[in-house]
Amino acid sequence: MGSKRKHSRSRRQLLQGLGAAAGAMAIPGLISGGLTRTALAAGKGRPETRSARLGFIALTDAAPLFVAAEKGLFDKHGMTDVQVLKQSSWGTTRDNLVLGSPRGGIDGAHILTPMPYLMTAGAMSEQVDMAILARLNLAGQCISVGNEYRELQVGLDTSGFGKALAGKRAGGDEVRAAMTFPGGTHDLWIRYWMAAGGIDPDRDVATIVVPPAQMVANMRVGSMDTFCVCEPWNQQLINQNIGYTANTTGELWHNHPEKAFAMRADYVEANPNAARALTMAVMEAQMYCEDPQNREEVARICSRRRWIHAPFEDIVDRMKGHFDYGTGRVVENHPDQMRYWKDHASYPFRSHDLWFLVENQRWGRLPMELDRQALINRVNREDIWRKAATALGVDPEDIPDSTSRGVETFFDGKVFDPENPDAYLDSLALKHAFRRG
Repeated sequence: MGSKRKHSRSRRQLLQGLGAAAGAMAIPGLISGGLTRTALAAGKGRPETRSARLGFIALTDAAPLFVAAEKGLFDKHGMTDVQVLKQSSWGTTRDNLVLGSPRGGIDGAHILTPMPYLMTAGAMSEQVDMAILARLNLAGQCISVGNEYRELQVGLDTSGFGKALAGKRAGGDEVRAAMTFPGGTHDLWIRYWMAAGGIDPDRDVATIVVPPAQMVANMRVGSMDTFCVCEPWNQQLINQNIGYTANTTGELWHNHPEKAFAMRADYVEANPNAARALTMAVMEAQMYCEDPQNREEVARICSRRRWIHAPFEDIVDRMKGHFDYGTGRVVENHPDQMRYWKDHASYPFRSHDLWFLVENQRWGRLPMELDRQALINRVNREDIWRKAATALGVDPEDIPDSTSRGVETFFDGKVFDPENPDAYLDSLALKHAFRRG
């Protein structure tokens, strides 16, 4: 009974959070918990504070934060007291964002793009308003499979893999797919991949949560059959001869959005100039990471104890676009390597945030009656990104004309039109309803 009451409370908190988000949007000009466009436009002076506490997970798509710290870019933009702090898991990141820096937590983070939405909607833990200021990267994640399935040479098609998993389950063994956070990007990629081949990620496998840095160790002892995570953990799996790469997630959706740079909305409201300065530092770091001539240096920075603390050899090849899948397949200058700046990687398209909301509705993490657009308008602060881009003198060609990237096509032929998201949702065979209480 106790767990049922707790579950019921969490659902009520979700609906209350959604109501609060929609209610705030009814106030003309209000964005992100009270900051008006007029106030932001007027704030062209120095940062209101020089301090910020930013969290990160040990993954290569956090590299812009590492580079901004190592190269003095935060200092350059007047943010001379920025702490970039390692978090042990995405759950810890969430909890520290809920606390905020006044209570010993953090003000912002390298984060899974759906998390600021789930937090603002009250869909997890304590409700807290969040603001996405930039996207940190496109693509660059991978789905890996254990050596138990080496003969299958699992790739994009999961039909054969699904039969193997069913056989294992019929023999009395549990089959598990690991991701890093419920409703996060890795969860959505591995679910999409499995579902496209007819594997129900809620009924045919046990979908478990494992922190990124613990993926390889858990695969080694047989805790899961497959996992989805960023680098360097997929390459490390191969280097330790424990498994192989089935696909890099850009093969599921070319140039898909991935991590975000997000802040607590109350920090942005109180410190609009500081928020813009932080965004400018991150954007400059993204440009640095994108340059092929810098990739080896960026890999060395990532490998340091302060940051990822993993062997350089586990990081450098995929950082430079060289993909050895561990199956004999090798792709040089991979078309789906991680992008930090190229192809508008830094700009937080609202159409992409819409897809993340729809997918979380698909798997029952958000209710179908959610006012998606109100929530996006509340969380997505692409206006701050544009002001930062103008202040940096970014080439107009690198500034999108629209908040939508347009129609997106997936590896299985499914099409997502941001103008008609319900048609996409209706086209998906596997989905589960949101349950209250």
